[in-house]
Amino acid sequence: MKKFLSFSWEFVKMLILSLAIILPVRAFLIQPFYVKGASMEPNFFDHEYLIIDEISYRFNQPERGEIVVFRYPLNPQEFFIKRIIGLPGESIQFKDGRIYIYNLQNPQGFLLDEPYLEQSLRTDSSTDAKILLGSDEYYLLGDNRMASKDSRVFGPVNKSFITGRVFFRGLPVSRMTTFKNVDYKY
Repeated sequence: MKKFLSFSWEFVKMLILSLAIILPVRAFLIQPFYVKGASMEPNFFDHEYLIIDEISYRFNQPERGEIVVFRYPLNPQEFFIKRIIGLPGESIQFKDGRIYIYNLQNPQGFLLDEPYLEQSLRTDSSTDAKILLGSDEYYLLGDNRMASKDSRVFGPVNKSFITGRVFFRGLPVSRMTTFKNVDYKY
């Protein structure tokens, strides 16, 4: 009986120590995310398992091209995955199936080159008017533009809704990888 109590006490201590380490990591540093749907194909497929970096945006601002997980603005209980296209203070315009960005460095605008998409892909929008982003707003689009409910539907997303950036794809093992920033040519 004494051995059993000793074993039980050691097990409880190990469990408490494990929880003391795992819970803060899970709550503040990283979070798992399971892809549902086709809005990010061909770069992310349904049922892929991702790890989201939740701490970077506490020290750095989100950047164009990063893939983020965020709370859906119209129902914050739902989480979406999309790519950052427009940054705070910029204007976005859709012309002839292409995206143009206007900002302080490029007041005449520039065509957004998206190397992660097929060359022939067109990005359609219901308007060709410039969309001005507020000081804490981001314009987010799915990579599968024809099957994505994104900022073209629900508008810009406030930074407070962004949970974190996609850091790592764990499953399926054959597609395991880390993600780096996109090198845009302006």
